[in-house]
Amino acid sequence: MIIPPDQLNSDTLTALIEEFVSRDGTDYGNQEISLASKVEQVRSKLTSGEAVILFSESKGLCNIVSKDML
Repeated sequence: MIIPPDQLNSDTLTALIEEFVSRDGTDYGNQEISLASKVEQVRSKLTSGEAVILFSESKGLCNIVSKDML
């Protein structure tokens, strides 16, 4: 199920994005980027529709994916 980001409380959305950008295997290249910058990059992609929040009811898990991956 796709969850529109504007349906989440601001603090919940921020926590979800922070968890996503801090996962092992999240690669931003050779440059060090602050957590705040990573969060804003993902928030921007969610707002523009380039990325979506997916929730699996059967697994109880959320993930953020590129819209192209759907």
